[in-house]
Amino acid sequence: MEPIVTIAVRAARAAGNLLKRSQQNLDQVHWTSKGRNDFVSEADRAAELLIVETIQQSYPDHAILAEESGHSGGESSEVEWIIDPLDGTTNFIHGIPHFAVSIGVKVRGKVEHAVVYDPMRDELFTASRGKGADVNNMRIRVGKHQDIQDCLLATGFPFRNHDLLPIWQKTFDALFESCSDVRRAGSAALDLAYVAAGRLDGFWEFGLSPWDTAAGGLLIKEAGGIIEDIQGKPDFLATGNILTANPKVFKAMLQKLQPIVKKL
Repeated sequence: MEPIVTIAVRAARAAGNLLKRSQQNLDQVHWTSKGRNDFVSEADRAAELLIVETIQQSYPDHAILAEESGHSGGESSEVEWIIDPLDGTTNFIHGIPHFAVSIGVKVRGKVEHAVVYDPMRDELFTASRGKGADVNNMRIRVGKHQDIQDCLLATGFPFRNHDLLPIWQKTFDALFESCSDVRRAGSAALDLAYVAAGRLDGFWEFGLSPWDTAAGGLLIKEAGGIIEDIQGKPDFLATGNILTANPKVFKAMLQKLQPIVKKL
């Protein structure tokens, strides 16, 4: 494991352990609304601070983009850490044990390293560009299904932007009638990790942020999958509209969605 990944793992585990302890005492955790259906808790902020401090102890000059605190660190640095300290906050504050810490590391504009940590299951997903993807040091690959009718897909509702609900509903109708079933679990970072591990065969969602997808996107690529914008373009980090699967299923999903999303 490369030194920078070792630090990312250390930060993710520390934050994850904090979140796990916090969820076991939810009556003492205060939370507020950042916007429509968008929440932040004391645990989010504490976990983010712990991650940032861990990074800065080893790499004080690196740039950081974090969900709660925004940009910090060296503006001229070639390395940028992209952090979601708690992906799945709504699950967390309702006592649902399905959430994760997500850390991606960009080097000269490309995501080169990824860590997604599920503290409730103690599952650590890691990847470095060109070196494959792992969960708890075991190699993972995207699913092998070739026919979309055999596939278990996942999605996320456009809960922040209800203006997208009609088009999302059309995408759901198109894919649900074609696949085996669909899940909506509430953590995009874990959805992407599960696609990389072959537990889900595909995933799509609108309006995600870079900290939701930077780490999971690299996991999928290193596990042999495709992740792109929902229109089939490579700029998913910029648009936040995600489509991912193994190559065969990705093509089938894209064909189903293109007539619907071409005007986005």
